[in-house]
Amino acid sequence: MRLVLLIIAGLAGGFFTQISLAQEQNQPTKKAIIGTVERLDPRFDQLIPKDAQMEKIAEGFIWTEGAVWYKPSKYLLFSDIPNNVVIKWEPGKGTSEFLKPSGYTGVKPRGGKASDEPGSNGLFVDSQGRLHLCEHGDRRVTCIEKDGKKTVLADNYMGKKLNSPNDLALHPNGDIYFTDPPYGLAKGDKRELDFTGVFRIRGKDGKLSLVSKSLNPNGIALSPDLKKLYVTNGGSWMVFPVNEDGTTGEAKLFVHPKQWKLTPAKGGGIDGLKCDVHGNIFATGPGGVCVIAPDGTLLGRFLTGDRTANLCFGGEDGQTLFVCVNHRIGMVRTTTKGIGW
Repeated sequence: MRLVLLIIAGLAGGFFTQISLAQEQNQPTKKAIIGTVERLDPRFDQLIPKDAQMEKIAEGFIWTEGAVWYKPSKYLLFSDIPNNVVIKWEPGKGTSEFLKPSGYTGVKPRGGKASDEPGSNGLFVDSQGRLHLCEHGDRRVTCIEKDGKKTVLADNYMGKKLNSPNDLALHPNGDIYFTDPPYGLAKGDKRELDFTGVFRIRGKDGKLSLVSKSLNPNGIALSPDLKKLYVTNGGSWMVFPVNEDGTTGEAKLFVHPKQWKLTPAKGGGIDGLKCDVHGNIFATGPGGVCVIAPDGTLLGRFLTGDRTANLCFGGEDGQTLFVCVNHRIGMVRTTTKGIGW
């Protein structure tokens, strides 16, 4: 009798264990949250929901950059520069390798560590679904057609190799604006240009022209009305007026963080930026991501507490902000949206 009771108890225990496991499996997975949200101006609440938090959706990379939403197939692409690869993230499916090599095809081994960045950096998808890449190691700007064919759009200026194209912005007329700092050069590589430039590739004929040679450029973005070109310049942001023919005027200071008198916060980095449909600038900066009004007012910040490189709007409605946070990718829903939705 005792043996029977023990067997029954054991079966019952197993049954209840299965119920417990089933209940745990049905529980929603707890989100991994990156940092906090700092609200500084009432206008921020019109862009970011009161309960917004940045959720980690992918990790395990060396240095993430160049995020872009690929509308035709509804997934996110981003660069892991040291690993010379473009990664794809699909909602519900996670990450997979999309393109390797992404920015360096040389014979000499490169990458695999944070101090060497040979892969692609900035990415952009045009209205035809073509992927444009700033390739650090091969020192060029390229375009991959939907059939996979790659075209080199720019690799030299007046016969001298570019430094290492970093980020780019596309105009609907086909013009491409890009920045060319030296961050992707291998140790021992020699620069051929004696300046770090901002360039324009003219859409109608592919001609390369110089926008500026006096900045320390990095991130770059066009305003929704296409009349302004924002460029990161070291520790500040500049703005160029853009004419109807795509040419640009003289740059002026847009804003310097010292104007905001911020409470110091760990992390961030003045790097990439994007505009929303209202002309607000979402830029990586002191503390993480700075949300800046068109008049230069800091509306609020996502304090990531970590190095933060670039970002983009995406999702089916363009209202999801994806952020490259060091070795991770973060995501947060907004009530605004990116340009083009």
